[in-house]
Amino acid sequence: MDSLTQIVLGAACGEVALGKKIGNKAMLFGAIGGTIPDLDVILGNLFYSNSIDQLAFHRGFMHSIVFSIFGSVAIAYLVFKLYDSGKRKGTTTLKDWIWLFFLSIFTHPTLDSFTPYGTQLFLPFSDYRVAFNNISVADPLYTLPFLLCVIVAMFFNRKNKKRAFWNWTGITISSVYMLLTIGNKFYVDSVFKESFEKSGIEFSRFSAQPTILNNVLWYGIAETKDDYKVGFYSIFDKENKIKDFISLPKNHELLNMNEGDLKTLSWFSNGYYNLMKLDSAGTYRYNDLRYPLFNAKDKNSSVFSFELEKKGDRWEADQYIDPSMQNEKKMSESFSELIERMKGI
Repeated sequence: MDSLTQIVLGAACGEVALGKKIGNKAMLFGAIGGTIPDLDVILGNLFYSNSIDQLAFHRGFMHSIVFSIFGSVAIAYLVFKLYDSGKRKGTTTLKDWIWLFFLSIFTHPTLDSFTPYGTQLFLPFSDYRVAFNNISVADPLYTLPFLLCVIVAMFFNRKNKKRAFWNWTGITISSVYMLLTIGNKFYVDSVFKESFEKSGIEFSRFSAQPTILNNVLWYGIAETKDDYKVGFYSIFDKENKIKDFISLPKNHELLNMNEGDLKTLSWFSNGYYNLMKLDSAGTYRYNDLRYPLFNAKDKNSSVFSFELEKKGDRWEADQYIDPSMQNEKKMSESFSELIERMKGI
C-alpha cells in the first residue's frame, strides 16, 4: 500500500514490540522497519538501468518472507549494537529488536498482498505475485483512523495503559476494516461472475478489484478470446448486477509479447493488458488492465499505462498519461463522475 500506511503500520508494530521499554522511539524504529521493503525502488534504480527491470524488482525479494526473516535479524543486530551503550546499556535485548523489525518488515509485504499490484512473497523459490485484490493501494478509511489512534497513543507515557489501548484500537479498527473489504471482495466477485455469465460473455478468467481510494466502487475485467469486457459495480447499486460492459480490444498481435522484456511486462500485469500504437516511429501504449479506467465512459483513461519504445536491444516502459487526462478540467470532471458512480445507480 502507500508509504504513509506502511509507516503507520510499522509504528504500531514497533509499539507492540518495544513500546513499554523505549516509548516513542519504538514507534520511530517501527516506522523505519515498515519503510525498509520499499527501499527496493531506490535499489532497483541503482542496480538496473532498464525501466522494465526496475519495475519487476519492486515488490520482489525485499518483499519476501525470506527477507522478512533474515533481513530483520541482520538489521536488528546492527541497531542493537548501536543502541545498547551508555545509559541505554541493558535496557533492551537483541530478541526485542529482532521482534520489532520482524513485525514491522513482515507486515509490510503482507499488507501489500491484499492490493492488486502483486507481491512476490515466495522469492527466491517462486516469482508468483500474490494479489488478493480486496483493497486499493491507497484507502483513507483504512489509514486515517489507524493514524489517528497511533498519534493519540504517542502522547501517553510508555507505562500508561492508555498508550497500549489506543495503539491496539488502531490495529483493531484497521484489521476489522480489512476483513470487511475481504467480505466485499467475495460478494463483488459473485456479482461480476453472475453478470458476465448472464450477459453471455464467454470468458476464460476474470478479476475484480476496488477503484482508487475507496472500497465502494469496484471494477471487473473478463478476458475473452479477442478482447476484454470491463464493467463497474457499486455496493450501493440498486440491483446486484452490472448493466453495462465496455469492450477493450487486446491488440496483443501488435508486438511479440514472448520477447524477453515484453514477457516480463506481461508477467507483471498477470496477463491483463492491451496495446495501442502511438505513432509510426515504433512507440506503443501498454495499459495495465488490472487497474480500472479512471472514467468508466472513456476507454483511454486507464490509470496505469506505459509508453513502450525499443532502445537498442531492450524495451523501455516509461509512465504514460493520456493527453486528455492531463487537462485539469477533464480530470475534475472524471473524478466527479467517479464520485457519482460510487453513490450507485
